[in-house]
Amino acid sequence: MLFCKGKSYRVPAACIIAFTSMMMTLVYLWTQRHSLQPKITPQEGNLCRGEIANNTITALKDTRTFIIAPYFDDRESKMTRVIGIVHHKEVKDLFCWFCCQPDGEIYISKAEIYVHSDRFGFPYGATDMLCLEPQNCDPNFVSISWAHKGNIGQLPRFEIKNRKVETFPVEFTVCISTMFGNYSNVLQFIQSMEMYKILGVQKVIIYKNSCSQLMEKVLEFYIADGTVEIIPWPITSYLKVSPRWRFMEDGTHIGYYGQITALNDCIYRNMYRSKFVLLNDIDEIILPIKHPHWKIMMSSLQEQNPGAGIFLFENHIFPKTIYASTDIFNITSWNAVPGVNILQHIHREPDRKDVINPKKMIVNPRKVVQTSVHSVLHAYGDSVNVPIDVALVYHCREPLQGKLPKESLIRDTTLWKYNSSLIMNVNKVLQKTVF
Repeated sequence: MLFCKGKSYRVPAACIIAFTSMMMTLVYLWTQRHSLQPKITPQEGNLCRGEIANNTITALKDTRTFIIAPYFDDRESKMTRVIGIVHHKEVKDLFCWFCCQPDGEIYISKAEIYVHSDRFGFPYGATDMLCLEPQNCDPNFVSISWAHKGNIGQLPRFEIKNRKVETFPVEFTVCISTMFGNYSNVLQFIQSMEMYKILGVQKVIIYKNSCSQLMEKVLEFYIADGTVEIIPWPITSYLKVSPRWRFMEDGTHIGYYGQITALNDCIYRNMYRSKFVLLNDIDEIILPIKHPHWKIMMSSLQEQNPGAGIFLFENHIFPKTIYASTDIFNITSWNAVPGVNILQHIHREPDRKDVINPKKMIVNPRKVVQTSVHSVLHAYGDSVNVPIDVALVYHCREPLQGKLPKESLIRDTTLWKYNSSLIMNVNKVLQKTVF
């Protein structure tokens, strides 16, 4: 087979943040001029009939590479962006094999491998593999290989998503990554879900590793009513995961159950399905202060910031160990449900000197290139820090300033604005699931 190599080009992970959109454009144009030329042989048309990968995570044999999903991305040039996880040192070369129907022509493109900069010291990290597509066809499937030759017909085929653009059938989607550790905080989960609905969500995407049996029952209820979409996330079958975000030199491979990879996949999965995507955890609620719900809040923020695509909200801790003085929301029937009752926790920790509150985000996914947990690494639009008098992240969890007396905390009853609707809706769900 005739094979023409393109010159290798790779941006070091530590420098990714510094690259502007203009520089990325130049890189893609350069790559296009040096892309591999099509190779056509009748026998390799078998690639078009190879086995289709249906798992969320697919390991490439002997490559230290794991494929999540490929997405068509023509914002810079006509290319396939493959979301995956790779070893940051040991994965050097990967190739995309495109099959063009109906003739079964095979096109090979050398992937540009970009390990995300927010790897936090772990040997494996979220990775984009960028492959230019052939100009004369729109392939629906791609195979990934560490070599440009061999028994390629044995490789799995991956469907290229986002080939057909939808017209934003959903306005707000929440991405939850990841549910792990036999998650069993049932009451707080239901309360968060019902708050999301009150505030305007239509879809919640959950990357699920493990949860309790009762939590499974609750998830089935939300799946049936069309709110929840479960993405299986069996990362523990492939890598030794850490429950921490920072590498502790303990032999683990990737941090926090591959959270960053899941978030990036969720962005691309919903790029043309949702007008806005929220990136937060299930114990966090982006809570409007000035506005009744997200739609009015986002309309106002967009009007004030017409060039923005990323809106960052300060995360504030409401300790689950500190209770409201009143028992009005100590609902007896809820005491039988495992988990936290957020209505009882309306005191937040004060800001700490010289400590920046981490942020969670509402983004226009079409303006995001790469995201981390608390910020976007690459984007086409501006980022806006939303003032705390407009909205904040209500985060009910273990305290970070556990030695502070209750008198030193800030009483914030914003959540109580929604108490009537929230209690009624939670009771309905409990009657259909737990009780």
